[in-house]
Amino acid sequence: MKDQIIRLLGQKDYVPANVPELLRLLRLSPNRQQELQAVLRQLEQSGAVARIKGNCYILPREADLIPGRIRMNRAGKGFLQPDDASLKEIAVPESATGTALNEDRVLVRRDVRRKNFQGEDAQETGTVVRILERKRTQMVGTLHRGRQFLFVTPDDPRIPHDILVPEPRDVGRPARIGDKVVVEMREWESTNSNPEGEVIEVLGAPDEEGVDMLSVLRQYDLPLHFPKTVLAEANAIGTTVDPKDFAGRTDCRKHQVITIDPDDAKDFDDAICLERVSPEQWRLWVHIADVSHYVKPGTALDEEARKRGNSTYLVDRVIPMLPEALSNELCSLKPNVDRLTKCVEFLVTNDGRVLSTKFYSAVIHSQRRFAYGEVLKILQRAPANDPIEQMLHHAHELAQKIRKHRFKNGSLDLDFPETKIRLDDKGKILRIEKNENDVSHQLIEEYMLLANEAVATRLMTQHTPAIYRIHEAPDPRRLQEYRQEVLAHFVQCGNLSQPAEVQKLLQKLGTLPIGPALKIGFLKSLMRARYAVEPLGHYGLAKKKYTHFTSPIRRYADLVVHRALFDKNPGSTAALAEIAEHISVTERNSADAERDSKDVKLFAFLNAQLASGEPVKYPALVTDVRNFGFFVDVTGLAMSGLVPLSLMDDDFYVFQEARRNLVGRRSRRMIRLGDRVTVQVARVDTVKKQVDFQLAVEERKVTAPRPQQSRQQPSRQNQSRQPATRSRDERSRDERSQNSKPATFKTSGSTFSTTQRPLIKSSSGQRFSRRRR
Repeated sequence: MKDQIIRLLGQKDYVPANVPELLRLLRLSPNRQQELQAVLRQLEQSGAVARIKGNCYILPREADLIPGRIRMNRAGKGFLQPDDASLKEIAVPESATGTALNEDRVLVRRDVRRKNFQGEDAQETGTVVRILERKRTQMVGTLHRGRQFLFVTPDDPRIPHDILVPEPRDVGRPARIGDKVVVEMREWESTNSNPEGEVIEVLGAPDEEGVDMLSVLRQYDLPLHFPKTVLAEANAIGTTVDPKDFAGRTDCRKHQVITIDPDDAKDFDDAICLERVSPEQWRLWVHIADVSHYVKPGTALDEEARKRGNSTYLVDRVIPMLPEALSNELCSLKPNVDRLTKCVEFLVTNDGRVLSTKFYSAVIHSQRRFAYGEVLKILQRAPANDPIEQMLHHAHELAQKIRKHRFKNGSLDLDFPETKIRLDDKGKILRIEKNENDVSHQLIEEYMLLANEAVATRLMTQHTPAIYRIHEAPDPRRLQEYRQEVLAHFVQCGNLSQPAEVQKLLQKLGTLPIGPALKIGFLKSLMRARYAVEPLGHYGLAKKKYTHFTSPIRRYADLVVHRALFDKNPGSTAALAEIAEHISVTERNSADAERDSKDVKLFAFLNAQLASGEPVKYPALVTDVRNFGFFVDVTGLAMSGLVPLSLMDDDFYVFQEARRNLVGRRSRRMIRLGDRVTVQVARVDTVKKQVDFQLAVEERKVTAPRPQQSRQQPSRQNQSRQPATRSRDERSRDERSQNSKPATFKTSGSTFSTTQRPLIKSSSGQRFSRRRR
């Protein structure tokens, strides 16, 4: 019936019809009216049809109605990713988002503009006309009492209103004002009133042990346990590889197979082996855990893995996609045990060119498990009289040649150091480590990229429906804005719509003091990578054919690709498109959860610093300068924050818009993009998820502040909380400037204006993370 309806509505002479009329046009008997209405509701919810005035139905495109998923930034602006991959992203102004929340599926009416009225590259805009499906109805927040009502302030700053709630009842423990709670939101029809809800769980006081992480788990709907049926299936598989499963597999157990992973990893997805086959050629084996052998379509294991979409790596734990009996044991390519794999075998020349590729099922017996740090030490010294150490040196040399080819072909160097937070036994920050993308990481990275590209090439050659990893080119308008920013700092820059010019610019920025700050600006202009059934290529890697194949223990996309490549029955394109959208959402959800899990620990860590009265000094990079202060990137904390002018008491600073800098009126001290400064924490706002910094004492000159400093932006004060409707604009009014002209950037799929404060960002979570390429 669905197909019949779509065909009917797509006819040229079709006139919008209501249910009785459709019943007649489809030649259905009157007793099937309820069935027709149910199908129409399903089609409407999916965005395949639209219901207009008179309860008539049409295809959405006929009325410029575009279904898709909306992503919100903290200023309230939305960005629609249309279901139709041929359509570009549509911006939805704050005033036009209605009651849409982040990641909801919505129907947007596209604004029609005169042809070329705003230029070819002007961004499409639209208005939300209907919520098709709520992504989340449960959210975490803090319970408050107003003059008349109880209300909950959501932890997510992208939710613009407080939620009115009745007195909590039957929630297991007493609810106290200030507690973290989980609220179930009811229907919310209009932004003219606050949404209403009901407290369904009391988590406890924010500073109570464990509540911080429990809040993250509940906010992002991350499960702590697997269903019993899933565990039963996993346990029934056993703990050792059955020799009967070796049939039809290539035996690679005699090969020098090794794994290289982080020191705390337990889910070893991939392994490699390298052998010289002639003076001019190498044979490279990339082995990937054969999860598809154990997780079959239609099983409880598969359904749960699909639902989770991926493993989530929080600061204190892992929420695995598969039960530990598989993820950390039977599927993990542990040393000194037999394991089943899917193998991509390459014949590679001495200079890193691939001559041939084979794909087959295999069995391996890993010889050794390495951590990245161990490999780096081995590569920094001459190889010992150890065949595996010698193989590592050869693998490193070959990987660097492959890497050189990749960059020559247009791949962009977008790596930034990533950070890892180490916790003590009480869950408090012990230390923050910086993880550079050194040669030990590059060794594995290049071989995994090679395998992903080879698999995508094979799938496309065979015309097999599959899921691809895509990274679309940036919006030309954003690139042009970024180019103007670069030129404003007297850095020569060509046409950035040409990848070769982008490469030249990034290389140039690597040699300039201002380079790192401008490179961050470029990252903000990029689209976010996602999954799709259309092989649209990967902009950052400069690959026309690319997918995810190398991590099936922790990514459902890779499991689907394994089935497509080896089982030849991946499912219909429509089913795969649904999976691709779902796992793109779960990936973003996990990235946000990972970032927030780090933030809650950092907030507690920084608040403890403030309470101690002994501020810690951090080196920082000035990444933007505005008329109310300047933003800094503090790599030692993996976060960004504002240094407001109200906290700079050594002088009165004037913002020079043309030069985009701040100048002290008396000292003539200048603060510019790219400057290196030393800062210390000044304020921590856990509600807005913001940290303010101030210049460290030695950076400030001891001078008496002048009265006219009151003209600068005042420091933020805690405002009394009332459950009145609070617009997004009101929430961020202290972060905006009426006189500044904002430059707008996009960070990992969300757009913000530099006159507004971005969410605190973790380097590993929001930038071009190596783990998520």
